[in-house]
Amino acid sequence: MEEDSTLSESLQHPRRSLGNRYRSQAEKFLRLGDDVGNLSWAEQSAKQSVLYDFTNEENWRVLIRIKVLMEDSEGSRSVLSDLFSVLGRDPELMSQLSGIDIISSCEDLLEGAFLSDPLDPDKWWSGICDKPEELQGFSERLRTLDVSDQRSNILYSRRLERVREGGYEDEFLELSRVLLSQRPTNHESWEQLGMLYERREEYDEAWLCYDQANVVYPRSSAREGFRERMEARVDGSAEKPWREPSITDRSQFLSRLGRLSRKESHDDLRQPIDEENLEVSRLEELRRQGRDAEAFFLARRMAAQGVEGAKELVTEILGDLDG
Repeated sequence: MEEDSTLSESLQHPRRSLGNRYRSQAEKFLRLGDDVGNLSWAEQSAKQSVLYDFTNEENWRVLIRIKVLMEDSEGSRSVLSDLFSVLGRDPELMSQLSGIDIISSCEDLLEGAFLSDPLDPDKWWSGICDKPEELQGFSERLRTLDVSDQRSNILYSRRLERVREGGYEDEFLELSRVLLSQRPTNHESWEQLGMLYERREEYDEAWLCYDQANVVYPRSSAREGFRERMEARVDGSAEKPWREPSITDRSQFLSRLGRLSRKESHDDLRQPIDEENLEVSRLEELRRQGRDAEAFFLARRMAAQGVEGAKELVTEILGDLDG
């Protein structure tokens, strides 16, 4: 089980060295010629390069070039759809090209996507850092994107790091909550959010974020590190000791995130849930509808309130989110 968890983590977070290695292998097979055997080996290596590092545009370029050489129109469409998922765009956009041979245009489509939405966070930030209207547009757009895909959530987390480093802390706080409401298993974002709250001396909010990081990633030491720093602050001084947020505060925090994770599309397409139902029934309904992020925050709130069996439900839902 631990081995599976380690493999999952390694695939969810970019590993540039492995991505480069597999891309080099793909390019080597391409240099050997474009017969079926070489292309097949090149394709396998190129797929691995994207799997291990989806943030490197060169990995995508090599894979789509191989699809073109193989005259694989459906495969090219699949690669572009996957890229759209990483960028938070609706993969269904590719359905508009269904039945059309896109071999002659797929490389142009790929380059167009990179031109408007670079995968490299530094390159992306350099294009908008001195343009307030562009940053505003990004903030508005992010609220409408689907960033529940693990790779998309990581990509936008790195973009938000640049936003924070650029001095836009309020935007970082607001948009980080948007990311985490869709993908609450992103423990690194919880820790980053907690660090900023701590620096701003908003200690209850910091602890709540560190606590979330620990729940979704038990190996996180952020919560205990924060507790030690807070104890050191008052050691030997007259300063009033800090206390963990109350159950009410935790419930309100989780309720806010649960509301944020709620998608209007869900409410439009499904019958609304009766708010008077027991929370357990409501949780089951959310899970049946595939609204796992909402279910996670509800289960966490139930656990904070001491509802029997809620902790086990949190663990189950985390498994669904990781899956």
